[in-house]
This record gives sequence, structure tokens and C-alpha cells, in this order.
Amino acid sequence: MSTGAAREAIEAVWRIESPQLVSRLMRMVHDLGAAEDLAHEAVITALERWSSAGIPENPAAWLMTCAKNRALDLLRQRNMQWRKHGEIEADLGGETLEPCLEERLDEDVGDDVLRLIFIACHPVLSRENRAALTLRLLGGLTTEEIARAFLVPEPTIAQRIVRAKRTLAEAHVPFEIPPRKELASRLASVLEVIYLIFNEGYTSTHGDNWTRPDVCHEALRLGRVLAGLLAEEAEVHALLALMELHASRFPARIDSYGAPVLLLDQDRSHWDQLLLHRGLANLARAEFLARPLGPFALQAAIAACHARACVAAETDWSRIIALYDALVETTQSPIVELNRAVAVSMVFGPAAGLEIVDALRNDPALKSYHLLPSVRGDFLMKLGRYAEAGPEFQQAAALTQNARERSLLLARANECCTGHANGLPV
Repeated sequence: MSTGAAREAIEAVWRIESPQLVSRLMRMVHDLGAAEDLAHEAVITALERWSSAGIPENPAAWLMTCAKNRALDLLRQRNMQWRKHGEIEADLGGETLEPCLEERLDEDVGDDVLRLIFIACHPVLSRENRAALTLRLLGGLTTEEIARAFLVPEPTIAQRIVRAKRTLAEAHVPFEIPPRKELASRLASVLEVIYLIFNEGYTSTHGDNWTRPDVCHEALRLGRVLAGLLAEEAEVHALLALMELHASRFPARIDSYGAPVLLLDQDRSHWDQLLLHRGLANLARAEFLARPLGPFALQAAIAACHARACVAAETDWSRIIALYDALVETTQSPIVELNRAVAVSMVFGPAAGLEIVDALRNDPALKSYHLLPSVRGDFLMKLGRYAEAGPEFQQAAALTQNARERSLLLARANECCTGHANGLPV
């Protein structure tokens, strides 16, 4: 097998399995830096072995076994050092303390990945550093993907990740789910991180596939574990509801050729009814537990408006506008305001939506956000201003790194050039 084929296989496995791999190693060695080093050493070994021997039948298990064996070697090495230190202490009249390797390996750890999330979201880290580190460790995302998720330069994210690891090491943060009294200080970041992971799977930052369901499923799994752990936290159930309602659309979001199908064009009879009803049930639980609604509950309520409409024409856009009004007030987010512009256009027409979007054009947070020119192009297209709409779609296509999304945007730009517009909402 060629080195290139082996590298592609390893990258695919790493993308899916890296959270479980790093978290399991972290549980064994209790050192985040060492856990990552061991994981990367296993990847290097895999590249060497798979290039000559071929890809194993179960690549993920092979990688995990290789990494765990290296961790065992490291722990035995540490044990030997501790024994030597203990002998010296005994000679000096001190007490010998030797950790038991087998106890470390066999202890009841619960959900390793969830433990790692709470470590990465520790209060000793800034909010930005928490989210960046967790996405890197548990979302399997590259530094570039995280930068795009946060709408900041890539070097900034790289610095945040390095700084976060250093801070955690210096603080000697234990590998454990924190006591309940400390959960609140970390919960907001944990929820934010899980949702960012879900979003990366829902609309992939780059590559040839518009969606990455495996990433979404990992976020859903983490959300369900968290909901079981914190059953009385409204926003936990709200986040789970939001993800389930969005995930219910997966069967209708891509056509038979893998091309994106936008929300208002989807065949809603293909939506996953089990996920949809679970999402509505979790939203009802969140609404029962807390008033006023938090940001995830508001977003879930918006998704529920779409879920309850059997066809797009039945969507309650007026309620969606009201929910967006509350969400804008809560978050002060320009991205939320951009989404609100789409809802406003559905009730009051594209000119009203365009007015909101134009007010956002100079917002620095949206400078590289491809959906800003995409939404603006859509409004211009509906107003018949094709000469202005075309360049907006071209700009949006240049800003996205997802091949499917780029093709869709370029196709809309071409419609503007020919003057034949479908006027489909983005």
C-alpha cells in the first residue's frame, strides 16, 4: 500500500476516533500533553506499519491498542522512577509511596470523553481557550476549522490551544467530572463546545461532503450523557432538543448526488420523526424547568417552529421573528441578527431583510463569514437586482471551503448572470 493511501486511512480514523483515543490515554497517564504525544506516536507508527502491511481490519482498535501499549510503557517507566525515589526516601527515613499501575488501568472511569470535556472547560481557562481546546481534542477539528467556527485568524486559535494546555498542566487539573457545586461555572462553555462540534458536522467547514453525520452523532451522544448527568438543568435539555431537531432533517438535506438541499426545499416527509419528537419532548422539558428561556432554548424553539410545519408554507415566521428578537437581546450576536434578517424577509419582504443585512456589512466579526454575502445575494436576487446579486454569491463561494456549498453558490451566481432566478431562500 502507498504511503498516501495509508495517510488517508489514518486521517479518516483520527477524525472519528481521536476524542476516545486521547481521553482514554488521559485517563491512563493523567497528563494531557503526554496523552496527545502518545496518540500522535501511535499515528506515526500506524503510518509506518500500514504503508507496508496494509490497513488492518479494525483500524480504530489497532490505533487504540498501539497507543495503550505505549501508555503502559510510560507508566512502567514512571513506576520504576517512583520506586527509585521511594528507595531514596526510605534510606532517608521517609515514607515510600508507590502508585499501583493495575489500579490505574482498572478504575471505574464512566465516560472518559465527558470527563475530558470538563477538563478542557475548566474555569482556570478563558472562555475562548476552553472552547478552542475542547474542539481540538474532542471534535477532531483542525486549527483551521476551529478558526472558521469562531471567525478569528488561525494563528489566534493555535495560540489559544497552546496556552490552554500550558495552563491546565500548571494547575494540575484532575481527570474527573467536577463536584456539582462547580458544574455551573463550566456548564455554559461545555454546552457551547458541544454545539460547535455539532455545527461542524451539520455543515462541514471544508471538504467534498456538505455534512459529517458522524461528528453530529458524537455531539448528540455527549449531549445525552450530559442530560443524564444534569437532569435538572434546562439548557442541557434545550441544547439536546436543538441538536435533535436539526439532526432530524439529515435524510432530506442532501439529494441523491450529494448536493445540498436547502431547508425550504426539503421533503419534510423524509425527516426523521423519532428524532423530531425526541427534540420536541426535550424542548418541553427545558421550558418546564426554566423561564425565561435561555439561548439554547430560544434556538430550539425556532427549530421547533420549522419542525411543526408540515410544509414550508405553514411555517410560523412571525413567532420565529419574536424568538430571534429575544435571542438577539440575549446574545448580542451579529450571526443571530443575520438569521433574524432571513425571518424578517419572509414576513415583510426581501427589502426589509436587505436593510438589516446592510447594517451588518461592516461588522468585523462577519468579515470572513460566507453567509453574509450569501444572504445578501439572495435578497438582491429576489428583488430582481441580478447584477448586484451575482458578485455577492461569487464572494460567498470564495469564502467557503466546502466544495458542495461552493458549487451551490456558484450555481446561484450563474443564475444571476443569465437573469433566470429561482429566488430560493438561503
